Amino acid sequence: MTPRTALRVARPTGRLADLVRFYTEGLGLTRLDAFSDHDGFDGVMLGTPGSLYHLEFTHQRGHDAGRAPTQDHLLVFYLPDAAEWQSAVNRMVSAGYPPVDPINPYWAHDGVTFEDPDGYRVVLQHDAWRA
Repeated sequence: MTPRTALRVARPTGRLADLVRFYTEGLGLTRLDAFSDHDGFDGVMLGTPGSLYHLEFTHQRGHDAGRAPTQDHLLVFYLPDAAEWQSAVNRMVSAGYPPVDPINPYWAHDGVTFEDPDGYRVVLQHDAWRA
């Protein structure tokens, strides 16, 4: 692995259109690519253009992938700038996604947690990532 290694986080869903809305209108990601009926699968890739990560959501036609197995399945986005963080939180709420209480209270100290249509959670953490 190197700093130029790209990461795709892929997840199935039975609610593809709802997830696209959550992650684009709510979270502010961009639709990078999509495919339809690729061997019975439809999918969309969402991310930030130029970043080395993106999310892929796929839907297998005729199959329901179900909900998140626990409330602690998280994607955490670190937003150290206060105005950027507040804007991201406001965008989620304005898009119709109210905050939820995190199962792990740690994420409530400097973050706000939201739940996507499949029950997976996204934390907008007002902090800088320290590796």
